[in-house]
Amino acid sequence: MNFNFGEVLSRSWQIVWKHKVLWIFGIFAGCSRSGGGGSSGVGGGDGGGFGPGGNQPFSEIERVFEQIGQWISDNPWIIAVFVILILLFIVFSIFLGTIGRIGLIKGTYKAEQGEERLIFGELFSESMPYFWRVFGLSLLIGLLFLLIFLPLIFFGVITAGIGFICILPLLCLLIPISWAVMVVIEQANAAIVLEDLGIGDGLRRGWEVVRANIGTMILMALILFIGSAVVGIVLAIPLIVALVPLVIGSVAGAERTPLLIGGVCCAVYLPILLILNGILTAYIQSAWTLTYMRLTKPQDNVPIVPEANA
Repeated sequence: MNFNFGEVLSRSWQIVWKHKVLWIFGIFAGCSRSGGGGSSGVGGGDGGGFGPGGNQPFSEIERVFEQIGQWISDNPWIIAVFVILILLFIVFSIFLGTIGRIGLIKGTYKAEQGEERLIFGELFSESMPYFWRVFGLSLLIGLLFLLIFLPLIFFGVITAGIGFICILPLLCLLIPISWAVMVVIEQANAAIVLEDLGIGDGLRRGWEVVRANIGTMILMALILFIGSAVVGIVLAIPLIVALVPLVIGSVAGAERTPLLIGGVCCAVYLPILLILNGILTAYIQSAWTLTYMRLTKPQDNVPIVPEANA
């Protein structure tokens, strides 16, 4: 089958740029795919990091941590609250990430079918019926990888790290395998949402599409994986530029002004980075969805995509 990569990639950008509501779902989807962030601390002293009084910043940091440790010891309930907040954050991130992926698939399909305007509320509500199936598939694959990696990690630990050297070739082999699994999962998610399938049927459908178009899938995966990695690095450069002097200044005991400037730059750029990453995620998901639609359309060029059961 002739597959027009340029048409899919350009059409994906047209959809994402026209329907900017997909950026929000892209931000949501980024919650479960990758995490990024930075934190900054401001510290300093009258002396430099080298010479008389050079240890002052480290003494201040040590004293702060001692005070925090003492406060936690006096208030042990804070640990339980912290753990609960972390768990709630994880659950919320998983929920948003799953809804984000579904919304992008559904939104791309509706845009491709000629929908002139995508509404956030409609996409969100239409994504809910697929939540447990898409989440269940992700959980299944996650548990599978956990069962694979846990014995390897345990082996490395009990051998005092020597085992990690022995299994290094296996770990390297698992990288392309994980990429292949990700491609199948992308197509399985599209099958679940666009053909209203269950977890098992969606996984089988995704595998059938990948197996029948292995060359197309490999090339598309390389384009999207490598392209997104390059774009991700470019997007992270301003943050790295702001973080490096911030970290160096904190360690060296620099004056407060450069540290404050670095912290402000990070705080200003983080929302911009979040939006740009959301656009990138929306574009990638849209490309995978269009790939599925192009590869599963019949001869009359009408995609086999029945509506989901309400």
